[in-house]
Amino acid sequence: MALPNKGRFNPRFKRNDEPEHRINERIRVPEVRLVGDNVTVGVYPIEEARKIANDLELDLVEISPNAAPPVCRVVEYKKFLYEKKRKEKEMKANAKQSEVKEIRFTPGTDDHDLDFKIKHAERFLKEGNKVKAYVQFRGRAIMFKDRGELLLLKFAERLNEVGALEGMPKMEGKRMLVMFAPKPASKKQGEKSDKPQQPKPSTPPTAAS
Repeated sequence: MALPNKGRFNPRFKRNDEPEHRINERIRVPEVRLVGDNVTVGVYPIEEARKIANDLELDLVEISPNAAPPVCRVVEYKKFLYEKKRKEKEMKANAKQSEVKEIRFTPGTDDHDLDFKIKHAERFLKEGNKVKAYVQFRGRAIMFKDRGELLLLKFAERLNEVGALEGMPKMEGKRMLVMFAPKPASKKQGEKSDKPQQPKPSTPPTAAS
């Protein structure tokens, strides 16, 4: 009794547990385009493509069924699924971690309160979150829009090392707001490493007596 190839997907599943991709003999088209690191990229008759996968003890996996011809990858299907699910999980985790934090000002915000809010904004940005800073105008305070704009620009200048300003201050209803995105930490590290190191002064030789 012939044993199945070591790396190939063993289709022991019920009808309702069918794989999410068409693989191997389930790919019923005249020809496919092969891609991948372990094959010569090109268009092959389906039987030849299956033979290439079989010789490598791998699976022929259809990854773009709507292309003309469909695109297939020669890969171990279980490993392919594992990597796909791992990437999806990482993307979901990153989406949950990244939030938009709000910092609220009024036209009368003083320097002490500004310093306090800057510390909060720096922490949010270093954690990878975006920051929405806005000045809330109430009643006659709308007359001081220029004061609110100067306040937000000052706030942006103080956050320059850790936050990238996404556009100039703009009005939305009775709010003037700006958005900040976190700057990559690697950029700051790179700036530090780019500084040339000063050579240490050499000790002058001692004269022989």
